Amino acid sequence: MALLLDTTVLIDALRGRPARERLLALRASASIPWVCAVNIEEVTRGLRESEQGVAERLFDGLRIAALSRREGERAGSWRRQFAARGVTLSQSDCLIAAAALTVDARLATGNPEHFPMTELEVEHWPVGA
Repeated sequence: MALLLDTTVLIDALRGRPARERLLALRASASIPWVCAVNIEEVTRGLRESEQGVAERLFDGLRIAALSRREGERAGSWRRQFAARGVTLSQSDCLIAAAALTVDARLATGNPEHFPMTELEVEHWPVGA
């Protein structure tokens, strides 16, 4: 099964934390992880100027999962369903989760509690660990 990286994992990798080593191991095994446009936007928004080149090289080495009407509808449905139970999910997390399902991938994240969707397989990559 493929792996889609959440923004927390990407930031850890960019900053030389242990997620970086896990990503290098994936690349050595010829397993290319996925991201989506939402992850790229979130990382780009928080980049330090010195991280620009590293981020570009990181993005160049990843697969990009497309976001279309299907992912938008799935994300909106989750937000509506969870809101009816009093749980607020972010638009970005729901779109990232929908992208993972579309490419049949597990989601690697430092925030597994942000992804309570039962259809989604979540892999916890603790931040800084």
